[in-house]
Amino acid sequence: MAVAGFYLRRLYTIFKGEVLVLPSRVVVFLFFLVVLFLPIVTQDPYLLRILILTSIFAILAASWDLLSGFTGQLNFGHALFFGVGAYTSALLNLHARIPPSGSIPLGALGAVLAGLIIGIPCLRLRGTYLALTTLAFPIILMGIVFAIPDITGGELGVSGLDRLSRSRVSDYYITVVLMLGLCTIMWKITDSNTGVIFHAIREDELAVRTAGINTTRYKLLAFSLSGFFAGIAGGLYAHFMRIAGPSTLEVSMSFTVVIWAVFGGIVTIYGPVGAVFILFPVLEFLRFWPEFRMLMFAVVILFILLYMPDGLLPWLRDKIEEECPRCKIRNVATRKTCRVCTAPLD
Repeated sequence: MAVAGFYLRRLYTIFKGEVLVLPSRVVVFLFFLVVLFLPIVTQDPYLLRILILTSIFAILAASWDLLSGFTGQLNFGHALFFGVGAYTSALLNLHARIPPSGSIPLGALGAVLAGLIIGIPCLRLRGTYLALTTLAFPIILMGIVFAIPDITGGELGVSGLDRLSRSRVSDYYITVVLMLGLCTIMWKITDSNTGVIFHAIREDELAVRTAGINTTRYKLLAFSLSGFFAGIAGGLYAHFMRIAGPSTLEVSMSFTVVIWAVFGGIVTIYGPVGAVFILFPVLEFLRFWPEFRMLMFAVVILFILLYMPDGLLPWLRDKIEEECPRCKIRNVATRKTCRVCTAPLD
């Protein structure tokens, strides 16, 4: 008991010193609690379905930010990774009888291969040329899907897949836990030395190469990691919906991911996740007013772009927190001095 008490006190000290010191961390902690314990409050199938799809698309949006936000490799064909993961998982499950626990990771590896296939020819391209080139790949793959309907199902897609689990609540916990875990991993990647190099490539690739860093290897790594996480999302989507169709490769899917990331705030990982959890449920509930649904969506997006160009979540964070000019540690906006180095906060 004494040992358990010691570790509980130590855990509380860490929690108090690392989480409760900043409002943004408290919000993240509460978000974790809400999504993990929501089924205890309600098990409404429609609500759980919306949150399952929201969690899947949150992984997809965060994976786009990992590639395009942090490395500056603007990808307008991100639906390729999503579609490859969905189709690979579906075909392996349908023909090889591999369960979702095996087909989804294998689908993600297929998306990694797709990331390498895209990344290698795109290494010398930047800006508009890179964006247009990546946009072409999902269109090419969609043409291949339509060309071999005996394998891919053509316009109807591949249906009759195994469910993620036997109940909607189990589906919810699988997707939510994976979303929280994978998004945390992506955030840790961006907070590591690899993430610093990604960010440096985005700011000045020539300077990074001059420093002796192999930028080609790191850009391929970014494409592969982004493809892996997007492939996981595609596999989850295919098994939850029990179908993998051409809609997973549509251009509109790629641009929707970009909208989510820009709305929430790029180069953050948490921004796209928060944007999906705001926009996707709102759009779903607005299906009852179809004549106003897209108009209201467009108005909200334009408002954010005009008045919060860095994204909604970074804007909100800057309102409640302030960065110390000396040690770069974030503090509550009401503080007069830094909580670490005691420097005055302007």
